[in-house]
Amino acid sequence: MNLSGVLFFPVTPFDAGGALAEEVLAEHVRRGMEHGPGGVFAACGTGEFSALSESEHARAVRVATEVVAGRVPVFAGAGGPLGAALNQARAAREAGADGLLLMPPYLAQGPGHGFEAYVRAVAEVLPVIIYQRGSVVLEPEAAVALAGLPGVIGLKDGVGDIDRMQRIVLAVRESYPDFLFFNGLPTAELTMPAYRGLGVELYSSAVFAFAPEIALAYLNGEERLLTEFYAPLVRLRGKVPGYPVSLVKAGVRLRGLDVGAVRPPLVEVSGEHLEELEALIKTGLERVAS
Repeated sequence: MNLSGVLFFPVTPFDAGGALAEEVLAEHVRRGMEHGPGGVFAACGTGEFSALSESEHARAVRVATEVVAGRVPVFAGAGGPLGAALNQARAAREAGADGLLLMPPYLAQGPGHGFEAYVRAVAEVLPVIIYQRGSVVLEPEAAVALAGLPGVIGLKDGVGDIDRMQRIVLAVRESYPDFLFFNGLPTAELTMPAYRGLGVELYSSAVFAFAPEIALAYLNGEERLLTEFYAPLVRLRGKVPGYPVSLVKAGVRLRGLDVGAVRPPLVEVSGEHLEELEALIKTGLERVAS
């Protein structure tokens, strides 16, 4: 799977009545594609995956694949109960998606071979990138076993344990040198210097969804953005649970596209924090233009 550069995780727009706003989603993806992302991940964490019905998920993925039209790979979120994950996977396949970002199953937890069976079942439908976060925290031996399953092509790390990730990367690449690894932490740019030291070059960029100019400038070597934009953004993100998504959606609105509100249990960005976000975006864009 050819993935490179900045990976685009679009938000999922809702209209004033709370319904999926498909035309706004199409415009959001179109605007992102103008900046040349290396892949599009629809209806994933930033896209409020856990708040979407199966039918909304299927429609969101179809909109994304239609707009992208084969120019870059499209991945869809999948996960939760096995039946729901399989339905999401089949709908994504029918929509023309290239693969899945597999979220952890919820509530029910079994031993390692039980999780392997879960992953194997979904990977029979479409290629899978496993998302390590929440209940899924792997030891190197387990990561190697999962990397050997047919259809499993990558691991996205949302834990941030550098020692663990180094051991996983070394163990997996010994047997599967082409296996993909991703930095999946919120505001991943801030930790990319550490992940690059592990040999992990791919990362999800939430910032690309609302300020692709800033995301691309960082990718192209503008490291002053780390202190002037990304570090303050991380401090703002940490003020309220759920802000890793709420701030992104607010940022898209600030840049002129009305993508609506977030769904509960997420909450909207407060007025004070919205002003901080607006000032940060202004600072980042000024740095890019200078």
